[in-house]
Amino acid sequence: MATNEEGSMRIRTEPESTVPLENNQVIAETGEVTGSGGTSNAALLVEIQKLRSELIATTEDNRRKQEEMLQKLKSATEENMKKQEEMLQKFETKMEEMKKGMSEKLQSNEVLTSNDNSEKSGNIKNVSSSKSVKQFKLKHVFKDVSNFAENVMYYGEREDHDNVKWYIGVKRNNNHLSFYVYCAPFAPADKWSLQTKLEYKVVVEAKVTIVETTGLGKKKIRTFDESQKYFSDVILVVRDTKFYVSKMFLAAQSSVFKALLLGNFSESKQSEVALNGIDPDDFHYFLEVLYGESAIDDTNVEDVALLADMYETPTAIRKCEEFLLEKSKMTREKKLEIAIRYNLERLKAFE
Repeated sequence: MATNEEGSMRIRTEPESTVPLENNQVIAETGEVTGSGGTSNAALLVEIQKLRSELIATTEDNRRKQEEMLQKLKSATEENMKKQEEMLQKFETKMEEMKKGMSEKLQSNEVLTSNDNSEKSGNIKNVSSSKSVKQFKLKHVFKDVSNFAENVMYYGEREDHDNVKWYIGVKRNNNHLSFYVYCAPFAPADKWSLQTKLEYKVVVEAKVTIVETTGLGKKKIRTFDESQKYFSDVILVVRDTKFYVSKMFLAAQSSVFKALLLGNFSESKQSEVALNGIDPDDFHYFLEVLYGESAIDDTNVEDVALLADMYETPTAIRKCEEFLLEKSKMTREKKLEIAIRYNLERLKAFE
């Protein structure tokens, strides 16, 4: 006969172990379970363990994302502070330069007014003082100076400054030019004087128009005269000079020549075609470049570039660009001027 102790379910448990819990952790410890409830308890344990793993993974992922966001925010803040410091430094440097420039101008340009003359005429003296500063510029453009009459004074526009009328005068004397600065008070007192420091600046501009040149061109490398008649099928006439050339060759080099010599224009049927508005020497160098000669130098590069742009010849344009970039002794400003005027794109990039 079984006793109550023998018939009852026997459950044996292992000693519990203590594990410190971290944030958001769930730990379930259990001993060995025997009897009919063992299967459900094991499944529950597996589910709990799974949830624990997912919770730990989620927590670690959130922590990592937060650290990344904090790092990005820190980097952005440091970069912004660096930019602000650079801007502040530039501003302070600019202010120092402005202060220095203003100080120099105030020291070098000073005008004093006082009354110390016993006559009504005015005296102008070259002096400097630091008591009062009044500065201005007189400017006037005198045109056609070469036709000025002898010993005749030509005046610029009047300007009013400090109750005084100021103006510039120019006079031609024995093929020399004399410059004057005049002042006339509006209401002079019995005694008056005006002390100034004058600084003169003369700007000369000469407009040159070349109508025609003869015998100034450099030595020709290639000939396009009647000796080339056998190899040509058209004659291009520039002023009184004839150039014996090939229609097909020029048409392949230039879209303008292609339309003119092979298109529907009347010139395509003519044995001689006149080209107006260009110089024969310039056209000769232009043809030499098209025929592969090294004909460009600092004396004719602008003329060749003009014709290259006019007749739309990529080969000549490229040769002009290469010369200006690699060999020319011209100033950078002059090169850029030619590039802009005649559409030399490679040089425009250096603007």
